[in-house]
Amino acid sequence: MLLFEWILALLLGAVVLAGLARRTGLPYPALLALAGAGVGFLPFAPEIRIAPDLALALFVAPVLLDAAFDTSPRDLRRYIVPLTSLVLAATLLTTAAVAYIGWRFGGLTLAAAIALGAIVAPPDAAAATAILNHLKPPRALMLILQGEGLLNDAIALLIYRLAVVAAVTGAGFSSGAPWMVLAALLSVPAGFVLARLYLRATISVRDPASATVLQFVSTFGVWLLAERVGLSAIVTMVAYAMTLAQSDVGRMPARTRVSSYSVWETVVFVLNVLAFVLMGLQARPILMRLPSAERIDALVLAGWVLLTVILVRVLWVMLHHVASRLYPRLGGKEPVISDRKSSVLVSWCGMRGLVTLATAFALPADIAGRDHIVLSAFAVVLGTLVLQGLSLKPLMRALRLDEDHGARHDISLGRQRMIRAAIDSLKQDGSVEATALRTQYEDDAEIAKSLEQPQGASRYDRLRLTAIGAARVSLRELWKTGAIGDDAFRLLQEELDWSELDAAPAGHFQPLSIEGLHPAGPQDAA
Repeated sequence: MLLFEWILALLLGAVVLAGLARRTGLPYPALLALAGAGVGFLPFAPEIRIAPDLALALFVAPVLLDAAFDTSPRDLRRYIVPLTSLVLAATLLTTAAVAYIGWRFGGLTLAAAIALGAIVAPPDAAAATAILNHLKPPRALMLILQGEGLLNDAIALLIYRLAVVAAVTGAGFSSGAPWMVLAALLSVPAGFVLARLYLRATISVRDPASATVLQFVSTFGVWLLAERVGLSAIVTMVAYAMTLAQSDVGRMPARTRVSSYSVWETVVFVLNVLAFVLMGLQARPILMRLPSAERIDALVLAGWVLLTVILVRVLWVMLHHVASRLYPRLGGKEPVISDRKSSVLVSWCGMRGLVTLATAFALPADIAGRDHIVLSAFAVVLGTLVLQGLSLKPLMRALRLDEDHGARHDISLGRQRMIRAAIDSLKQDGSVEATALRTQYEDDAEIAKSLEQPQGASRYDRLRLTAIGAARVSLRELWKTGAIGDDAFRLLQEELDWSELDAAPAGHFQPLSIEGLHPAGPQDAA
């Protein structure tokens, strides 16, 4: 029961932190990292351990699926040159530099030092985008950071697996490397085939609850199957998720899609909370059991690793910037980080997060220097989120990067085309209902032309929201007086919820709080 009570308390605290972040404008990932460290060092905090074999599947598999659904293969191809620079070169350089620090100054074996380098090498795109989404940077930078966050995990985890096997068995790297490379190559078609099988097997599932459960079962099932047969679980998961994202367009019912997005967003939120707190809970016992001199050495190593991780990324991105200015071909067809301001921003978006924590959890207990590696990983996550996360907003203001309206332009274009198709489908119908519907669509078309808010509420939407508010009051009165039963009340309330969701602008589903409407009064409160 104690563990369950702690989980409830942690989740409640995370919700409070999220509210504090919205009110203060501080980045939520940085607050979460600080809170995790604080909870871990409370004298009465319990010591909770997680099985190494479970760590990667539990924390990484759902996060990868969620990230892959938000990543466009088209954009990956468009920015292939800067992505290659960040995914391959920066990840390999960071791994090598940290491995040298761990081996030369931390007393780690070469294999353990490489494992440490691979753990802290991949930046967490979710941490960067969670901060940058509120600052509205150029769209191309966001796409590059998202693509980097998805692909660099695969590179780093391949190195990590190889290093861990070498550290535990004592075998050389050359013995396992060819098979791991072959396994990674085979994982791409395996992920594609598994995704197609899943789509075929679930084509008749329409119930939202069943569909969401199947998504979870398939996500963890694909990961575990890949592990069992010797494939790269992370590469298989990336290929599986991206195939689903591209193949599921128009196939999933609207209700299932809305429910699924809400559930996955909550799951990723909960996993981040648990990962940060679990790392804090692991760090305190490590520091307590280390002798005083060795504890100082471990903290010094963690500081050097943190500094190395930050400097390697900054130096490499700025070197790529200079090289692409001298040799334009190195910038790719659409040079993004060839611009100095963009390069500075990308170089500072090296926050580490959930994948680094999960791989540190997954280290076998008998690996040499595990305590030092775990402390260094925690220091890198905490340090990058606090130092870089808290300074990202002032940096954006200092750079004065122009906001990119590309996404809004695409939304405006797509919405205008959809509305025009809807109006054309009603041309042959001269009924009163069709005329009213055409008028409403024409009003929506005017809103869609705006680049500032192409999905804003039309006057019909505002009227509908007001009418829905009045309908809710009437429904509650009927329920309170006993004129209708609880079952009828819940069904009618769900009907109003869907009507309200349809009337509210995308991403702004807030009852009666659309621009131009008065806030809901006490009589309208749920």
